[in-house]
Amino acid sequence: MKTEVSVAATFISGLLSSSDSLTGDQLQIFTHTLTNALLEHYQHHWFPQAHCRGSGYRCLRINSELTLWVDPYEVSYRIGEDGSICVLYKSSPLRPKSATSADTSAHRKEKLKTRRSNRSRRFNVMEGSLL
Repeated sequence: MKTEVSVAATFISGLLSSSDSLTGDQLQIFTHTLTNALLEHYQHHWFPQAHCRGSGYRCLRINSELTLWVDPYEVSYRIGEDGSICVLYKSSPLRPKSATSADTSAHRKEKLKTRRSNRSRRFNVMEGSLL
């Protein structure tokens, strides 16, 4: 969540910096404050396993022109109602190593059982046809 929120806050700060109305220090303070506020705001509305859940809550509308979506594994924005959606950040969900190795081990065992049973069936069929 920290990465996605940081990307969103930095993007908004970048838009503000182009207006030259804030100093560099002010922009840093704004970015830091916005990041902390969003982290707190999204704390109970962040569901990495079901990234669409809570997406309406995490959607930021800045005036009527800018829409920013801060979701697990993706941050995107749109300018205007008819504008294209642009992706600022995208990553893949990480799998825990233990679950992956356990799944792989179980998959290998099942595959081995299937091979063995297929061999014995073929042998039995051939043996039966020879008699």
